Amino acid sequence: MTGLVGGVYQEWMRWLCGLPCTLFLLLASLLWAEDLPLTHNVPIPDFQNRTESTNTYNFDAPPEGMFRHIVLAKGFDEELGFQRTHEIVPVQPTEQFPEGARPVFIVFEFHQHYQSFKVFGLCYPEQVAGLDKKTLVAEDAMYIALEDQTGYLKLFPTQGDWKPGRYKVEIHAGEQVNDMSLMGTMRFTITAALDSPSAIGSR
Repeated sequence: MTGLVGGVYQEWMRWLCGLPCTLFLLLASLLWAEDLPLTHNVPIPDFQNRTESTNTYNFDAPPEGMFRHIVLAKGFDEELGFQRTHEIVPVQPTEQFPEGARPVFIVFEFHQHYQSFKVFGLCYPEQVAGLDKKTLVAEDAMYIALEDQTGYLKLFPTQGDWKPGRYKVEIHAGEQVNDMSLMGTMRFTITAALDSPSAIGSR
């Protein structure tokens, strides 16, 4: 009986080997496919990146990504870094400034970058009495070279003095300001003389 089975098997293999290569592969794939487990239709979210596990970027908050650190400050200073590069550091970081003509500084530090670009700051009144929210009241830009790891923006009010109220600064990065260059938003408050609460923007 065993010899009979062996003979049938040999005849079967001899017949298969005599077939053209393409036909042989086709028959072999059909025979082996019966042993392969079938996979039912799987919903796309089960094997693609799940959106619920990713955090959405908030352009209305301080910028992240390329920015390692960014703060508002009353000034800045230059220090010699450990790589003997000049690093800009904030002096008196704060989000509240007195009214008047003093500048508001935004000091930032970058992660490693591989090309030069510009950083722009566009300042608008958010809650300031007598000023429309779309009025550009201050702006500045700084060119960031390939070796630069820090930088700053210096905001002066274009209409004389800072008026008491709340302001926002759109931070853009790139060659120019456009719809795709926005990186985030910084906010600060200008307090009135003698810290009078009634003088801080009407609501």
